[in-house]
Amino acid sequence: MRISATIFLTDETITPTRLARELEQRGFAGLYLPEHTHIPVERVTPYPAGGDLPPEYGRTLDPFVALGQAAAVTETLGLGTGITLVAQHDPIDLAKQIATVDHLSGGRLTLGLGFGWNVEEAADHGVDWPTRRELVRDRMRLMQALWAEEPSAYEGEFGRVRASHAYPKPVQKPRGPVIGPRTLIGGAAGPKLFAHICEYADGWLPIGGRGLTETLPVLRTAWADAGRDPAALQVVPYAVFPTPGKLAHYAELGIEEVVVQLPPAGEAEVLEVLDAYASYTV
Repeated sequence: MRISATIFLTDETITPTRLARELEQRGFAGLYLPEHTHIPVERVTPYPAGGDLPPEYGRTLDPFVALGQAAAVTETLGLGTGITLVAQHDPIDLAKQIATVDHLSGGRLTLGLGFGWNVEEAADHGVDWPTRRELVRDRMRLMQALWAEEPSAYEGEFGRVRASHAYPKPVQKPRGPVIGPRTLIGGAAGPKLFAHICEYADGWLPIGGRGLTETLPVLRTAWADAGRDPAALQVVPYAVFPTPGKLAHYAELGIEEVVVQLPPAGEAEVLEVLDAYASYTV
C-alpha cells in the first residue's frame, strides 16, 4: 500500500521544499495540499468538523505554487491537491496551472477536486451555491477540451472555449472519458457524487475513510454500470490518522493508497510525526 501525506502548509509551517525532500527520503508516495483562497471574517457556514474553524484555513499557501516547489526538489514523489476548489477558478487559467505542474513534474500530479463547503468563500468568487456541482462538471469538461491533443471547442452551460492551441499538455494520457492528470473527487458518499466520479474522474477521495465497507460496493456498482473498467477505479482515503488495523482494513477492501494527515506545524513537530508514520511506508 502506498502511503502519501497531506498538510495545511501555511506561512507559519514547514516549507514545501523541506517537507517534500523529507517525504521522499522516508519512502512516502506523495504530498497532497488543500486550498482556500481566503476565509471571510463574517462567517455563517459552520466548520464541517465542528467547533471553531482552525486558523490554518485562512493561511494556506497556494497549492500549485507549493507543489511546483516540491516538484523541483524531488524525483518520484507524487504531487496532489486535496482539494482544488474548481468552482472558484477561471477554468482556462486553472487548466494552464494544472497542465504546467504535470508537465514540469513528469506526470506526477493528481488533481483532487471538490465542490467546497464554505459558502462565504465561494460567494466572493461569484459562485451560485445551489449550482456549484454543475459548474464544476462544466469547468472540468472545458479544461479537458484544452488538454485534448487536437484543438477542441467546448460550449457548456457556464462557459465556453474556442478550439485553441493550449500547451503544455498534461503528461498523463487519456483514460476512458478522462483527459488530463489523474483525477479524484472528494465528498460524502451519495448518488450525485458517484455520478460525477463515474463521468469524468478516476476515483474517489473520501475524507477519513469511514464507512467504506458499505459505500465502496455502491460506487463499484455505479462505476460498472457506467461502463468503466472495474480494475481502473481508485479510492484513496484522505486525511487519515493511521493505525495498523485501519490500514489492514483498507488493504482488505482493495485500496492501494492512503493519505495520512500531518499537523500544520513547524519543522520539528512535522518531522517527528513523519518519523512515526514512516514505518507504514515499508
